[in-house]
Amino acid sequence: QVRLVESGGGLVQPGGSLRLSCKASGLNFRLYTLGWYRQAPGKQRESVGNITSGHITTYIDSVKGRFTISRDNVRRTMYLQMNSLKPEDTARYYCRVELGRVFWGRGTQVTVSS
Repeated sequence: QVRLVESGGGLVQPGGSLRLSCKASGLNFRLYTLGWYRQAPGKQRESVGNITSGHITTYIDSVKGRFTISRDNVRRTMYLQMNSLKPEDTARYYCRVELGRVFWGRGTQVTVSS
């Protein structure tokens, strides 16, 4: 059974940093592309970026240069390093993997506010 568990969210001031983690189980982790998504109140869930099995990353324009996705296949964990955070980054952040069907974690809340 595939399970994804996010952690690392919290309250941070504008300009601050957070590192989110997504711990996976129930799959051959190293084989799959993993993604980070976020959903702000009243908005649709959007992709933040993803990382392939070959460690190739892509990002949406609004986070390029500020966010970095990485993965540790031994620990079966994906990370999202978020720097220079802005109030508009406030959202619940989710990780996602697709194995025939899509699996989501429950998310972790990130709030950027002074």
